Order: sequence, then C-alpha cells, then structure tokens
Amino acid sequence: MNTSKIFYFIIFLLGFSPIIAQDAFISVENGKLIKDEKPYYFIGANLWYGMWLGSPSETGNRERLIRELDRLQSIGVNNLRIMVASEGPEDQYWRVQPAVQYDAGKYDEALLEGLDFLLLEMKKRNMTGVLVMNNFFQWSGGMAQYVSWATGENIPYPHLEGNTWDQFQQFSAKFYLNKKAQRLNNKFIKKMLKRRNSISGIKYKKDPVIMAWQLGNEPRGFGQTEAYLKWADKTAGMIQRRDKNHLVSLGGEGVTSNVDTGNDFETVSQSKHLDYLTAHLWIENWSWYDPASPESYDSSVELSTKYLKDHIEIARKVGKPIVFEEFGVSRDKRNYAPEASTIYRDRYYQFFFDFLEQNAINQTNYMGCNFWSWAGEGYPVAPGEFWNKGDVLTGDPPHELQGWYSVYDKDTSTLELIRSYNEKIENLTNRKP
Repeated sequence: MNTSKIFYFIIFLLGFSPIIAQDAFISVENGKLIKDEKPYYFIGANLWYGMWLGSPSETGNRERLIRELDRLQSIGVNNLRIMVASEGPEDQYWRVQPAVQYDAGKYDEALLEGLDFLLLEMKKRNMTGVLVMNNFFQWSGGMAQYVSWATGENIPYPHLEGNTWDQFQQFSAKFYLNKKAQRLNNKFIKKMLKRRNSISGIKYKKDPVIMAWQLGNEPRGFGQTEAYLKWADKTAGMIQRRDKNHLVSLGGEGVTSNVDTGNDFETVSQSKHLDYLTAHLWIENWSWYDPASPESYDSSVELSTKYLKDHIEIARKVGKPIVFEEFGVSRDKRNYAPEASTIYRDRYYQFFFDFLEQNAINQTNYMGCNFWSWAGEGYPVAPGEFWNKGDVLTGDPPHELQGWYSVYDKDTSTLELIRSYNEKIENLTNRKP
C-alpha cells in the first residue's frame, strides 16, 4: 500500500472525509455550466480507456496513464469523457477486454480500482470527468449484451455471418422494452453511485472530479423511440434522486443525418432530469466529407456550421447548456498510419475550436467540446485493422479500424491547436456569468 493510500485509509478509519466546498461541483445556472462561480467553457478529450490503463492488474499500465494525463494537462485539457462500463464474456466480437461486468451482476474489481486511480490522478491535475455507464454499440458490450443476458438470444453483430448494422441496432434497441435488461443496467448504475474510492476513501457521490453521470454512449431509439424517451427520463431521474451533487446527461448524438436513429432530440432534451444536452458531429461517418475528395471539405464545414447552430438553438429554447462531446477527422486521405499528415484534421479542429471560442465570447450556452479521441503514445499494432485482445489501447475502440481518429503524442500541429485555443478559452472563463 503506497503512502497516499495509507493516508486516506487512516482518515477513513477515523471517520473523517476530505472537506469539499459545494461550489467545487460543476452546476448549471441560467443555461450555462458553472465551475467555481465562473462559466465552464472547455476543449476536452475522449479518453474512453482510462479505467483500463489505471487497473492494478496485468492489463493495466498506470505509468502510461500518468504520462497521458500529463500530456493532456500540458495542452490545457481539463475535461475527459470516460467509459466506466463494459459487459460480457471474452469470447465476443470487437469488445474491449477485460470487461467490468464479465457476467450479469459479477464485476472485475481490479478495473473499478483502475477508475479509482484515474479519478485521483485527475484530481491532482484539476480535471473533471464525464462517466459513461452504458453503450448502444458493441465495442463495450452495452445494451446488446444486456438484451442477450435477459433473453438468451445471440447478438447479431454487424457484418458477421451476413448480419447488417440495422439488424444489430434493432437488437440493441430491444433494451428499452426489456425490464430485465434495464434492471441489470440499473444494478450497475446503483453500484457506481454507492461506490467509495478504494484508495482515497472518498465516496463517488462526494467527489467533484466527477462532472456528470452519463446514461450511455450514443443511445438511439431506432424503432423504439417512445420507449427510449421513457427510459432516458426514468433512468436520469433515478440517478438524480440518489446523487444531488452531480449532473446527468444522455450521451446522445443529437439530430443525426439519418432519421432512422429515432433520437427525437428536441423531445428528449426537455426531460427535467437531464441537466445538459449532448451532441456528436461526424462529417465522415455521415458522408459529408470524403478524405479521398478534399474538395468535399468546404461543404462539410457549411453543413457542420448549420448543425452546430441548430443544436445550440434547441439548447437555448430548453434553457440548458450543450456540449459537443464527439467529433473527429481521419488523417489525410484516411491513411491509418500514425505518420500520415493531418492537414484537413487540423483545419477542421481549428474551425471547431474557433466556433466554440466565438460562443464563449458571446457567452452562449454552447459550453464545450471533446475531440475523439486521445491515443497519446498508444500506437496501433496494425494500423487499419481491428483491435485484438492484448493489443495496446488507442483512441479507436475495438470495433473500428485502428488509427482512424486517434490523436497521438507526436501530432504536434494538432496538439498546438488544442493548447492555443484552450489558453484563449481559459482567459475568457475568468469572467463572471
């Protein structure tokens, strides 16, 4: 047991807990995120795999995690979006391994200790985190795994044995109709809400490092919109009743380019139990930009501008802050090699950051963005291929080709953009709301 762990353990035995000022928690006032009595504008990152690196087991790498957090701090990143849930056995496809919940109701404590370690290291760097507790997609098990546990059905993984993405999404959306599947997820959520950090002794509910609990990664209605809306409102309300200190968000994409997703963004945004709105913006995935045709870039920026403005207007109407928590661009010509150039990525990042800066100047309720995704020193074993168990963790989840959207520690031009705009935004946040 290290010195800091002994210190916190003694405090815990004596019945004390660290004093945390209420205003240390991020709150919402007048449609804005507030931290330390100031508007909380930020350029953050997705570090979805942070818990895995923090694990004390052989699958972890705490030394690397510390280096990654130091790098992120050096470019001004103080907000991280983190996956804290994964489900299912190791014989399933395109999954990050090991899983937090390897069987229904059975948990890998070493991974949860990895989250404890991550939160403490974030606290040292004055960072806050959004903790994601489910997933519509297969790369962490998520809703599809809960449905499989509840029904005994096999998951129709896309592009496997003739399955399609629509078949998979229809299967995953059964989650909103299946009470047993939801109970299993709720059990995990309640476990997290009651957790006490195994190193510091601080209860999660009293830890201001946590900015928000997030219901899931990109939950979609997909043919079950009414049930999806009820699930979002009910689950967010359950969390709010049990934790009065932290915010709750959905983790949804917003109004996607495909109406079949069934997200009904305007309706779900009105839930009184969701404290702020989230949206994602994917110019390649939505076929707005083709890296093989650079001439498509300008039109993708026009579409992005409209998308941003439309969502900010919806957020204004419902009186809530909004965060664009996922966006990314591949390396030039969608070259998966880490040494490939990033000219168009940098152009798009600059557009995105400049848009946020202008909103911060005008003090709108567009509060922050998180680029997808930080890889740091995590270079893929086989760029352009899928992740396999035992491979180094990168910014790209196991179900996506490795090297697609990863931002590396040697992407100097991209890192300088992030650093310079974070400096500008920090200067703006010194104002009172």
